[in-house]
Amino acid sequence: MGAEIAAAGLLGALIGSFLNVVIHRLPLGESLVTPGSHCPACDAPVRSFDNVPVLSWLVLRGRCRSCGAPISVRYPAVELLTAASFGAVVAVRGFDDGLWLELPFVACLIALAGIDLDHKLLPNKIVYPMAVYGLVVSLIVATEDFPEHLIAGVGAFAFLLLAVLAYPSGMGMGDVKLAGVMGLYLGVSVVPALLAAFFTGTVFGLVVIAREGAQARKKAVPFGIFLAIGGLVGVLAGPELIDVYESNFLH
Repeated sequence: MGAEIAAAGLLGALIGSFLNVVIHRLPLGESLVTPGSHCPACDAPVRSFDNVPVLSWLVLRGRCRSCGAPISVRYPAVELLTAASFGAVVAVRGFDDGLWLELPFVACLIALAGIDLDHKLLPNKIVYPMAVYGLVVSLIVATEDFPEHLIAGVGAFAFLLLAVLAYPSGMGMGDVKLAGVMGLYLGVSVVPALLAAFFTGTVFGLVVIAREGAQARKKAVPFGIFLAIGGLVGVLAGPELIDVYESNFLH
């Protein structure tokens, strides 16, 4: 099992490198393919040996080889986060067909969280294909549970839609659509995922208010980040949290 976890982590680091491109370019309407990776300060192409996830950033000490401009720590952070998340999913859920659903879901969540952090935006260019892929792959790898996933998607969409209608300044339709997509991937585990999202969002809000006072209430907090955290909780611990609830409250 250790080899599978290591392989998933390596794949995650490589995917994380691509996610950095998605996070930077997609909101700007730029191609994800051309031009190749280049320094945003001097436009010098990034050589292949300087494009190794995490290691290149460390070797270059976070600076462009050509002009010495600083390279954001976010790049290795996204690569490490994706690697750790992929490895954790394989460690917890095993190396099986479910990974066709779980790993792309996690990758999309990381990309959406990064974009939402920068632009307060959850692009339809990611959310819609994510929904289609989730429907198709759920039907293939989770055939018996497909009705549950479909109902969970509709239910999560409706729940967040009501929340947005009740508190329109707190969330947007992008959050509503993402919640629905999460249901398609997670099934009933979307319930603890949404609870985790609201919990982490609330804790973050309280911390910001405690530090900044009344001015913090005027700040728009991108809720997609907390939905992404909740989605990861749903993948890694959703079924177990459902079992704990059923064991303690339904018997």
